[in-house]
Amino acid sequence: MSVYSKAYEGDDDGRRKKIIGAILDLSSRAGKEEKVALDLAMEDFYPHLSSRPTLLLRDSMKDPVRALYSARTLIKKHGARAIMGLGTWGETAMVAKLGNKSEIPILSLANEVPCWASGNWPFMVNAVRSQIAQMKAIAAIVKTWQWHKVNLIYQELDHSPIAPLITALQEVDVEISDLLPLPPILLPDFSLSEKLKALKNGQYRIFIVHSTTSLSNIFMEAKKLGMMEKEFVWITTNTVTDQIDVLDESIISSMQGVVGVRSYISHDTKDMRHFLSRFRVMFHSQFPNETYTEPGIHALEAYDAMKVMSIAMGGKDWRDGGELLGRIFDCNFEGLTGKFKFKKKSLEPASIFGIVNVVGKSYRELGYWSDGLGFSKTIDNNGDGGTYNESMIILGQVYWPGGPWLTPKGWSVPNTSEPVVIGVPSQNTHKEFINVSSKSVTGFVFEVFKATIALLPYNFPYEFQPFNGSYDSLVKQVGLKRFDAVVGDTAILAKRCEFAEFSQPYSASGLQMVVLAKSKKLSRPWLFKEPFTSIMWVFTGIVNIYNGIVVWLIERNHNPELRSGPIHNQIGTMISLAFNTLFSQHGHRLHSNLSRMAMIVWLFAALILVQSFTAGLASLLTLEQLSAASVDVETLKRNGEKVGCDANSFVANYLEVGLGFDPSNIVKINSEEDYATALTSGDISAAFLEVPYIKVFLAKHCNLFITSGQPFKVGGFGFVFPRSSPYLGDISKAILRLAEDGTLEKLERSLTSTFKCSSSDSDKNGFRLGLDSFWGLFVITGGTSSLALLLFLVGLVRKNWHQRRRRRHHNHCNVHDFWLFAWETQNRRRHWP
Repeated sequence: MSVYSKAYEGDDDGRRKKIIGAILDLSSRAGKEEKVALDLAMEDFYPHLSSRPTLLLRDSMKDPVRALYSARTLIKKHGARAIMGLGTWGETAMVAKLGNKSEIPILSLANEVPCWASGNWPFMVNAVRSQIAQMKAIAAIVKTWQWHKVNLIYQELDHSPIAPLITALQEVDVEISDLLPLPPILLPDFSLSEKLKALKNGQYRIFIVHSTTSLSNIFMEAKKLGMMEKEFVWITTNTVTDQIDVLDESIISSMQGVVGVRSYISHDTKDMRHFLSRFRVMFHSQFPNETYTEPGIHALEAYDAMKVMSIAMGGKDWRDGGELLGRIFDCNFEGLTGKFKFKKKSLEPASIFGIVNVVGKSYRELGYWSDGLGFSKTIDNNGDGGTYNESMIILGQVYWPGGPWLTPKGWSVPNTSEPVVIGVPSQNTHKEFINVSSKSVTGFVFEVFKATIALLPYNFPYEFQPFNGSYDSLVKQVGLKRFDAVVGDTAILAKRCEFAEFSQPYSASGLQMVVLAKSKKLSRPWLFKEPFTSIMWVFTGIVNIYNGIVVWLIERNHNPELRSGPIHNQIGTMISLAFNTLFSQHGHRLHSNLSRMAMIVWLFAALILVQSFTAGLASLLTLEQLSAASVDVETLKRNGEKVGCDANSFVANYLEVGLGFDPSNIVKINSEEDYATALTSGDISAAFLEVPYIKVFLAKHCNLFITSGQPFKVGGFGFVFPRSSPYLGDISKAILRLAEDGTLEKLERSLTSTFKCSSSDSDKNGFRLGLDSFWGLFVITGGTSSLALLLFLVGLVRKNWHQRRRRRHHNHCNVHDFWLFAWETQNRRRHWP
């Protein structure tokens, strides 16, 4: 046995000396710390050797059967009044049965003790605090970074040590992707490498490790497989993190980037500082080969457990185990691990944990997590204080595996080449939205889906599988894992969210009523101006006046009436000449061919305008404007009218449950064409369609049907994915980008642009003639008038030029005659006598 046992086994007669048994695993770091802590406790609580009980120590060597044999020897042979130690649940379960039978208190130092154990074995005392709250800390870490699925690697025991962890994760909407149970001892037939490869080939990169054994194998093997690289995340519970200080450097190097939760130890009290200094000396003395001499949580728990025994025994030799057990549960003191008081035979669970990040040769202390408060950078002596937050971001930057500081997204496209299996509705009513054939899938929804996956930052292999059934059943197939997703005109409903999750909606939401239109005559005092748009009226007047000015300029030289009289009379004559041509094909008698040319073309244009105006006004006078009949939901229900809806959609149930229609009055329609027939024939009085369908339906039947009433609020269309799907966030982000850059709007317009009726509104503006209808005519008449004016001006300039030339020639002739006359006169004078 151990050196310690030899020092205290000199008297085997338990009747003459009080005996306390201790069963520890001296091959483990925890067992060594517990041994030194018990030695210190014996010195502190029993300073006098005469009153000090004998502590008999046995080494279990990790074997529960050996622990049971040692306990039986200590009780039967040595008369031990209590048994301490038993650091694993396997050892505790074995010895607890013996203690219950022998009525000897068993003080267990195991963390993994189920809550039902004390009920089955009343003499078993769990002398350590439950670490179950750390599972909430793990869940808070996962929630902070918005990871939705994780993998669990845990040590397989007789009871389920990960049930509290699974519960904590589920409370923050995190699901378990895969479980990897590890046996207590890795046998040759257990291939850890193959198990880790299977996890690596999955989609999810978050790994939570809860195991006390095989740490070197787990992380070193994971590093070999490339699982400690970028995009991988490893989180450890205190069963792993509490051992980091004593792990080999090779193991630490393979754990770079690991984030761990560890037990909280306060070093601020006087008793703790005194204990630490003495522990270092004694630990180094007893285990000189151990380089790390700081105590962990196991040493503190063992020290407090021995203090419980010293208080309960009170210097007496308690032969009645039941009385001693009662005194143990009555203990109340401030221990090294905190307040030591039993409540319902259990210590208050640990509520504060440290958060560490493995970097380099050691780790960084990021901060703390407190149950009910959250994360904080500091903790005061009372276990609270500082600034708390539900998010781990408050602790600062985390160094993740692979070196990057960028937070991993926690998943990736699977390494396998298997495509995503997508279910599509094959029996939908509206083929323009999605049309499924044996060879292809087409329609608006498919175009949106193609545009969406084109924006994903990775390849998204997929294959479509038609589904013949209702939309509710189709969504359920995703929850049953028969489909990986659903692409269709699938409405977002609360009950469907129970089985799957929806992407961001890519279409408008709402349910509205469509009814047959009735007619009414227009009656307005300004109806006469409706055939032309305002711009058309203005431009017609401008062109008319322009043509009148041209004719007036040309004809004023031929017609004295056009240039005589005051200026206001001439302006009135000019305007009357302009507008007279609109109502008379003769007008004033024209003398110039240029004015006749301009007027003939303008008369042709005026004739077209007058006829167009007459036809437009006649159409407006008899036009049947669409309006909804006075139809509402209450009227339809009161009169027992039939209403129609899509056969495979949620609308039928909504009409019955939500709006209160009699099921016998709800007609399920399987084809969009049947709606027009049923409404026109009177088989149904109204049709209830979702807003996207209405846009297409009214575009096909412009002037026959119209919506009535306000839309009812229902969800829009979205793509369906499993709960916590890694694709969901990227798909929704891509849909938002399509909406922001106008792609969705373009795709929606393409739904109606192929039909002759591009709008369901028979608005009067559709019958008003604008400038775009006559601009060619105005160009011809304006150009002709301008040409006539140009020719007239050229002729006028030429005429003036000729007149001036004749005048100059006439003046030249007069001067010549004058000089000739003068010369002749002079000659006559010379010949006079």
